[in-house]
This record gives sequence, structure tokens and C-alpha cells, in this order.
Amino acid sequence: IEVDGEIWEGTCVSMGNPHCVTYCDHVDDLPLEFIGPKFEFHSLFPDRINAEFVEIIDNTTLKMRVWERGSGETWACGTGACAVAVSSVLNGYCKQGEEITIKLRGGELKITYKENGTVLMKGPATKVFEGTIEYEEV
Repeated sequence: IEVDGEIWEGTCVSMGNPHCVTYCDHVDDLPLEFIGPKFEFHSLFPDRINAEFVEIIDNTTLKMRVWERGSGETWACGTGACAVAVSSVLNGYCKQGEEITIKLRGGELKITYKENGTVLMKGPATKVFEGTIEYEEV
């Protein structure tokens, strides 16, 4: 995919919703607020895309940032982490059947892409806010 004159190689994966996984160095330095929307609204993806940007730490550890279609950058994305694990196995960065740690800004998820095609995700359920919803019946 060409974005702003730069060629990005990506792997497109469906986890029930569309993901484009690309690999880069120093994912923390990526200007995601600039590049993310250019992926989301690229003409190759008429229904838009979730874009994951991944730094390979080692063969069982990856660091990921995600631009979710319709939401922007999010600090945690389960389907995105699963897409990254599948893509990383398909591209030979990780081994199928082994647990892969995906480091996100919001925490870590453990993903296993099994030989039978099943994708398993483990991670904490964390309460991030508490509040009251008020509504009026119409």
C-alpha cells in the first residue's frame, strides 16, 4: 500500500472485521494520528480498515499500536492483537502454536494461533471507569 509516497507492506487478516497489519521499527515513534487515518480511508479498503503497526521484539514478543476504524488510536484491541499474532505466524516472525505476548499501551495480551486455526486470547479484564448513565425515555 502506498501512503504519502511511502510503500508499506501489509498482511490483511479478517478476525470477523478487517485488519491490515504492517511491521515497522520503533512503533512508539510512529505518528499514528497522521498515518492511521490514511490507512483507514485508503481506496484499497472501501469499507475502511483497522490498521495495526507492529515492532518485533523477539519471536514470542511483539509491540503493537492500533488505529481502529471509526475510533482512532486505542490502547487495547483484542481482535487487533489476534490479527497481529496470525499475521506474524503467516509471515514467519512467530511460531504457530506458541503463545505470543502482544504489548499494547493499555497492557499485554497473550495470543496463541493454534495449528487447527483457532486463535486464543488471554488477558485481564480491567475496570477503566465507573459512572452513571442518565437517559430520558422518548
